[in-house]
Amino acid sequence: MTRELREQDAGCAIAQAAAVVGEWWSLLIVREVTRGRYRFDDLHAELGISRRVLAERLKHLLDHGVLERRPYQQRPTRYEYRLTAAGHALAPLLAGLQDWGERFLLGDGTPTTAPTETETARLHALPGTPIPHPLLLRAANGDDVDVVAPDARATVVLAGDAFAGGDPGAFAEAGVALRGVTTREPGEQALRGVTTQGLDEEAFPVLSDAELTLCAALGLPTFRTGHTLHLKPVVIVADAHRTIRHVLYPVTDATAAMKEALRLAAGVTSRFVR
Repeated sequence: MTRELREQDAGCAIAQAAAVVGEWWSLLIVREVTRGRYRFDDLHAELGISRRVLAERLKHLLDHGVLERRPYQQRPTRYEYRLTAAGHALAPLLAGLQDWGERFLLGDGTPTTAPTETETARLHALPGTPIPHPLLLRAANGDDVDVVAPDARATVVLAGDAFAGGDPGAFAEAGVALRGVTTREPGEQALRGVTTQGLDEEAFPVLSDAELTLCAALGLPTFRTGHTLHLKPVVIVADAHRTIRHVLYPVTDATAAMKEALRLAAGVTSRFVR
C-alpha cells in the first residue's frame, strides 16, 4: 500500500511524508482520531470505508508510528487507536488544509476574517459531539491544562482573541469554568492580555493552541495573517461529560456572547446529575 519512493525523492521530506499520510483514507483516519474517534467501529461508521481497507490503513499508520494501539477491554482484548507524538504533530497540517480548502475550494481565494457559510454550518453541527479526552493546552504559567475543566459542571471555551469584559465571578457562582484559547504562543505577552482584557487573569486560564490541537479536533474556523493561523471568535459550551451542548458562532458582540454563554451554561448545570 505504501507508494515506493523514486530514488530522487529519497531525501525529500515532503515525498516521505506524503508516502505515509498523503493517501485519502489515511489522512481522513488521522482527522477522525484527532476528533476523538478512537475505536475501529466508530471509524468504520463515520468514514463509510470497508472494514478491510480500514484495517489496512490503520496498520499502515501503526507501522509508521502515526498511531498506537491501547487496550480498552479485556476478554476479549479490544484496542483503540490513539495518536502518537508524530500523529499529534499533524494537527497544523489538518488545520492548514481546512483553511486552504475553505479559502480556495469553497471560497474565491480571498482571505477573510468574516464567517463563511460552510464553517458556520460545521460549527452548528458540533452540539452532541464530545471534546477528546484529554485535550491539554499550555497555559501562560507553563502548565498543561485540559480544555474541559474536570471539576466543573460545565465549561465555556472562549476561542479567539476578541473577548473582553464580562464577569468571571458569575460563571464561578454558577458552577461553570471558563477557558480562553488563542493560537498565540504561551510565552507571548499577548497571551496574558488580549483574551482576558479587563478580566482577572486568576479567574480562568488562557491557553495556547499554537499547535492547533483544539482547532483540528473541532474544526474551528481560522483566518491567516502572514504565515500564522488565528482563531475566529467562537464560544463553546460543554458539559461535565465533555459533550458540546452549545456553540455561538458567528460572534459579533463578544460581551453579549459571554452573557449568552453564561445563560446557556447555567442551563447545562441545572440539568447536570453527578
